[in-house]
Amino acid sequence: MLRTRGAWTFLLPGFAARQPFAMLTISIVLLVQHTTGSYGAAGAAAAVTGVSMALFAPYGGRLADRFGQRAVLVPGVLVHTASGLSLTALALAHAPLWALFAAAVPTGASVPQVGPMVRARWGVKLQDSPLMTTAAAFESVTDELTFVLGPLLATALCTTVVPSAGLVTEAALTLLGGLLFAAQKGTQPRVDGGSGHARVRHASALRVPGVRVLVTAFLGIGSVFGGMQVSLAAFTESIGEPGLNGVLYGVFAAGNMLSGLVCGALAWKAAPQRRLVVGYSALALTASALWTAHSVPLLAGLGLLVGTCIAPSLITGYTLVEGLVPAGARTEAFTWLTGAVALGQAAAVTVAGQLEDRLWTGAGFLVPAAGTLLALATLLTLRSLLSGRPHDRTAARGVGHRSTVTVD
Repeated sequence: MLRTRGAWTFLLPGFAARQPFAMLTISIVLLVQHTTGSYGAAGAAAAVTGVSMALFAPYGGRLADRFGQRAVLVPGVLVHTASGLSLTALALAHAPLWALFAAAVPTGASVPQVGPMVRARWGVKLQDSPLMTTAAAFESVTDELTFVLGPLLATALCTTVVPSAGLVTEAALTLLGGLLFAAQKGTQPRVDGGSGHARVRHASALRVPGVRVLVTAFLGIGSVFGGMQVSLAAFTESIGEPGLNGVLYGVFAAGNMLSGLVCGALAWKAAPQRRLVVGYSALALTASALWTAHSVPLLAGLGLLVGTCIAPSLITGYTLVEGLVPAGARTEAFTWLTGAVALGQAAAVTVAGQLEDRLWTGAGFLVPAAGTLLALATLLTLRSLLSGRPHDRTAARGVGHRSTVTVD
């Protein structure tokens, strides 16, 4: 797969541009908690960013499908850099919470959706190739590698340099990586329409029932990310070792990354729908045990298990999109899933922050348990909707058209 012609031209800048995605939430939490002394306020500010990203990301994906990735990405990274630096300045000036929210909205809304854009480029390069499953696993591993490095880097910068260093670095990486990725025009998916004919209009990817089921599942995954970020920060602060936060979160993300490598290396015989149900059941079971951990070794071990269970669900979910959504709407579909993770993460950091402030240390771990169990119940009930669309059908103007085939 990595020998595919032109792949490295978008993989390397894409990796740099994705790094800030894993740094943003934890950087906001650590900075705002430092300036306000409240995990509730920190979680709320991070939540506003996540909700804004979840709401605007799918529309950015739709615009990228229609006008091209470069046309969306360049202005997006410029707005994100400016608004992220504004949020940093307001937090350091001890601005009121409403002012932080005002800056958090454009910061989240303009987060570059580089991961979905890279996945869409793989769809162009590997169209109808069996390597697409490998590409989905590779992208999940890449995502998780960023979630290993990002929180570690952000925590190290915020705790050893200055509390604002995480957000400043996030903004700089977004600007540099995003512009370099946007410059790779040769590998971006071709824009649909033109040549004097009416532009082909695809229905929103969210109209596909299976995509809505996957969105629910990814909301539960987001609750794991958000709940663990706040709860791990509160736990390590309570034992007087705030620097362990990045290490514990890195262990969790490392489990995710390693299981992603295994998933990509195996030739699966089970149907992806079944793999998703099994993997998600294991995720809900392990996430439900997090709140019982009261020591660093136990929390690290459970975090590793939870991380190990996330990658199979993510990989299978992204793989199912290939069979559910036509090619012209896949960037949007991928951004709905990415946005669902962000929205689940936003809700989780808000609720977990309130629980940590009002109840006991570690109460925020109840959020991943509740989120994954609710999503699993939905997945079990509606799993029949995950069957792929017939591959010989295309959607144009809401009408399915069959290709002629030879029949014995």
